[in-house]
Amino acid sequence: MAAPDMEKMFPSESASEQQTRALGHQFGLSLHPGDVVALTGDLGAGKTQFVKGIAEAFDFPPEDVSSPTFTIANEYECSSIVLYHMDLYRLTSEAELLHTGIEEYLNADGICLVEWPQRAEHLLPEHTHVVGITHLPEGKRKLEYARLGST
Repeated sequence: MAAPDMEKMFPSESASEQQTRALGHQFGLSLHPGDVVALTGDLGAGKTQFVKGIAEAFDFPPEDVSSPTFTIANEYECSSIVLYHMDLYRLTSEAELLHTGIEEYLNADGICLVEWPQRAEHLLPEHTHVVGITHLPEGKRKLEYARLGST
């Protein structure tokens, strides 16, 4: 299946977790080994739902994806690739950040998905995909896309 055209896919609006997951699935089809995706948005914006969709694009059960808020990183062994799902929300120092092994994840052969990437902005590679999710009225979400360095 051909990868989606990012210019046509974003910005998008989602009215449910299922729609956010579907957008993540579509987005996931464009990802390749070595890609890094920074996911920004407030608590409850839908970042993990978007990751569930990406995992589904690689035939990984979305119900097995959970936010790594307390573990910092989860690894999902998919049929064709490993997804590294990081949540940096709880980190408060450079030492904590480096202790996570983030540099290894960011340079791995899998796909690295980073929630709360602001904590590691200086470490993100130049080619990082950035997906921002913001709350809208009536429980809707707006999803926007950029490449790091082009915003």
